[in-house]
Amino acid sequence: MNIKQELEAVFGADEQIHLNDIEIDPATIKAIMINEVVPAYPGNDFYGPEDAAYMETTIPLFQKAGIEVTTIQDILSKGIYLTNAIKTPKTETTVANASIDRSLPYLEKELSLFPNVQVIMLMGDVAKKCFNKITKKATKKNAVPAISTYKLRNTAIYYQDIRIMPSYIMTGKNILIEKSKVQMACEDLAVMFEIIS
Repeated sequence: MNIKQELEAVFGADEQIHLNDIEIDPATIKAIMINEVVPAYPGNDFYGPEDAAYMETTIPLFQKAGIEVTTIQDILSKGIYLTNAIKTPKTETTVANASIDRSLPYLEKELSLFPNVQVIMLMGDVAKKCFNKITKKATKKNAVPAISTYKLRNTAIYYQDIRIMPSYIMTGKNILIEKSKVQMACEDLAVMFEIIS
């Protein structure tokens, strides 16, 4: 299945919306990691060229977590799918609510394409907010409590038998500055990988 084609079949093509143009067998995916927002230039996204900016921080996170990967294909082959909550590039430092509302239907449909998911990792507050908006629509309450991520990390949160793991942002130059958050994200990745292995 091509993720982009599948989503465009539902919503139509929109050149402002950046979707993962990737062939994948959805049944093989056991974990989904939701990053915050697509990069301004699509070639920097997870499924761009090998030196894509998003992979410059993502690959080292996996490696520090003890998961042997060197490419996005390695990550996919371990049953882990990476995507972005916000499908339009940021125009300001924060993500506008209009961008969230515009992207949510795509993210919700995208998540529904994977029947065997055991873990969803929410990489940053924007991913957490988006996931809560999706679950609130279905259950009238947030799946993830509105508490600081570091306080939630060791709590087993479930939504429809899927383990939900709030963690920290995995892309962008800033993550290299915050060593403690990098360490916690790596620990969370290791827990996720243990669950799906």
